[in-house]
Amino acid sequence: MASDKEIYLDNAATTYCNGEVFYAMQPYFITNYGNPNSVHQSGYAAREAVEKARASIAKIINADPDEIYFTSGATESNNWAIKGIVWASPIKRILVSEIEHPSIIKSARWLAEHGVEVEYIKVDENGIISISDLLSKLSKPACLVSVMTANHEVGTVQYINTIANICSKNNVYFHTDATQALESVSINVKEMNITALSLSGHKIYGPKGVGAIYIKRGTPIDVFMHGGHQENGMRGGTYNLPAIVGLGKAVEICMRDGNTNNTRMKQLRDYFIKEVEAKIPGVKLNGHRNQRLSNNINFSFRGVIGESVTAMLDTMGVRVSTGTASTSEQLRRSYVLQAIGVSDEYIYGAVRFTLGRATTKEDLDYTINCLTTVVKKLRTLSPVNIKAGGSENV
Repeated sequence: MASDKEIYLDNAATTYCNGEVFYAMQPYFITNYGNPNSVHQSGYAAREAVEKARASIAKIINADPDEIYFTSGATESNNWAIKGIVWASPIKRILVSEIEHPSIIKSARWLAEHGVEVEYIKVDENGIISISDLLSKLSKPACLVSVMTANHEVGTVQYINTIANICSKNNVYFHTDATQALESVSINVKEMNITALSLSGHKIYGPKGVGAIYIKRGTPIDVFMHGGHQENGMRGGTYNLPAIVGLGKAVEICMRDGNTNNTRMKQLRDYFIKEVEAKIPGVKLNGHRNQRLSNNINFSFRGVIGESVTAMLDTMGVRVSTGTASTSEQLRRSYVLQAIGVSDEYIYGAVRFTLGRATTKEDLDYTINCLTTVVKKLRTLSPVNIKAGGSENV
């Protein structure tokens, strides 16, 4: 029987649209609906709103506004970054980490099918990029390295500054997918020597269907979306004006409230980890224990299937997932967990809990009680014997 409770702990998949964001967007649906490319007063007003949003995005990552381009989301931004840079380069070789988002992994595979040499950078058991492997692979010429700022499944935050500086010293462009990290991680594209950066609106309490890409001025990159002269001729298509305004407002709120929100969520995250490890045996924390996003918790429960856990929690009103929203409906071994060496006895039992601005301690206490009940019940049906005190700290 379904519960009347609603505890949403899948904020890595998407967040609700913030009320301030929704309020800021409303006039651009009904009254201020001009096309930003039109040469009349309605168009000028719309263009001003677009440029205000562009300036906000530039500010949060210390870019210049003319280095920001609007897209339909991080998937498009990721595709544009790695395909555009490689096609503009005489060197047809790229490096990506083993644990990138599917939009990077699948783009890399597509490039490989079209004659580009693709190599994958290894990660350690915590999901941290192997610097030695990166340096080894950079002994041969490459045009681009792509490493996400923070992983979408296990929450591990990379040492982006170190990676970007290595790329700069080796005359290789560096792209990072910052979709999960924009509110949690301080990013300065100039100081960090970042060439390109992807982000998305619906991960930071903005609207769905809008994102942006930072491209460092002077970077050779092929046009990805042909059409009109929008975005200085770099990305055709009529501006999604309300969504762009919403993205800009969401970024402003990140800058204003980010520190407060992150401090609170980190406290809740650590509380949840401590309680689950104390109350449920045979549990393993995936990803780096400390070098992780403030809202991300990824546990593997030995002797159960993660999809069964999420389904039973759903009937109790708790919304969680097994990993990226792109693949969570498919029962498969997570390539991220495989890359960090999670054993078979744990890999199928992974569940991701991602907190949000609205999450409370009471929500987590209820979730912990439900989770304890669910795992215990599922294990009574499992042939695997779970011994008490079986938690693992990684």
